[in-house]
Amino acid sequence: MATVTVSPKFQVVIPREVRESLGLRPGARLQVFVFGDRIELIPIRKLSRMRGFLKGINTDIPRDEDRV
Repeated sequence: MATVTVSPKFQVVIPREVRESLGLRPGARLQVFVFGDRIELIPIRKLSRMRGFLKGINTDIPRDEDRV
């Protein structure tokens, strides 16, 4: 776990390992969520980058024979 410091302008630097693992680049947009005393930053992905992220997922839905 990395620790960051809040600057006088209330800015933080995201550690290099985190930026690289998430593929963050300058200008990337993040959603900010507050849960109690916790802050979460969630990258906003373009739909084109999300293409294929569910590849290989099982989409079969079990149904009763009388519901087919």
